[in-house]
Amino acid sequence: MASQSNLNFEVPAEMRALAEKSMEQAKQAFDSFCSVTQKAVSTADKQAAGAKDVGELAVRFAERNIASSFEFAERLVRAKDSQEVMALHADYVRAQIAAFSDQAKELTKQAAKLAAESAPH
Repeated sequence: MASQSNLNFEVPAEMRALAEKSMEQAKQAFDSFCSVTQKAVSTADKQAAGAKDVGELAVRFAERNIASSFEFAERLVRAKDSQEVMALHADYVRAQIAAFSDQAKELTKQAAKLAAESAPH
């Protein structure tokens, strides 16, 4: 069985700097993607207003989830030891499960509303 001292680790400064730079570049690429996606959604004039609303809601949820993942990754890069990594991971998983549950409820509600509005009367 591993002793407590074997579970602790130090992240070398060079690795941390490289990880931070990689995270920043990935975040910039994601921000560009979100900008293009928002423009595409807002200019899709052939979509019905309700479908557009559901699409925009899904895009907002995706943006929030990915931003949350980047925040989590940034915290991991700065973690001092394995215990902090485990605590960060547990908090992230709990928060994501709650967010996904809320998002699924909202998307289901919006989709049902759209289906009801689209159904022949």
